[in-house]
Amino acid sequence: MILTTALAGFAASAGLIMAIGAQNAFVLRQGLQRSHVGVVVAICALSDILLILLGVAGIGVLVERVPWLLQALRFGGAAFLGVYALMAASRAWRGGGGLAPAGGVQPAWYKAALACLAFTFLNPHVYLDTMILLGSLSTGYPDTLRWVFAAGACAASVVWFLSLGFGARLLTPVFRNPTAWRIMDAAVALFMLLLCMVLLVRPLH
Repeated sequence: MILTTALAGFAASAGLIMAIGAQNAFVLRQGLQRSHVGVVVAICALSDILLILLGVAGIGVLVERVPWLLQALRFGGAAFLGVYALMAASRAWRGGGGLAPAGGVQPAWYKAALACLAFTFLNPHVYLDTMILLGSLSTGYPDTLRWVFAAGACAASVVWFLSLGFGARLLTPVFRNPTAWRIMDAAVALFMLLLCMVLLVRPLH
């Protein structure tokens, strides 16, 4: 029963986390550039763990009862995604992306950390998925097994972000070509802009 519950939590969390999103696109890009990957992966995984545990503890109910908070995050997230879309479009136009040259100076780690925190906590859907949806699913189990479910969900987050961040280097040969980076940045720009518009147009449920 314990193993089955943990696997249920793992599967539910993996299904939500693996969906294409702004956060995953950012982690992939950092992994390809091998730029502060450990910091980014740690922030993503620990943030998910925190939100999942809060959801299972019942905090998700509070979030549902404070609709203005999600709306504030909705518009703040839309603004952030819009700016990031413009930055990605600029890189695609100028060809400013690419792998860092050997011995080159990487951007400061705190800049990557701040961007990662923004992608994580300015996205209102992260609260709907982790705190509310996973929290609601956990209520179908007895008290002790609820935390087993949470442990499985947390494990899925850790496995996913480790795989995405550190596994991205397997694509390095493809992205040695500057054209591949321009295509990726153009795709990211369009994707971020689409997400921005979705947040502005579609109400949260």
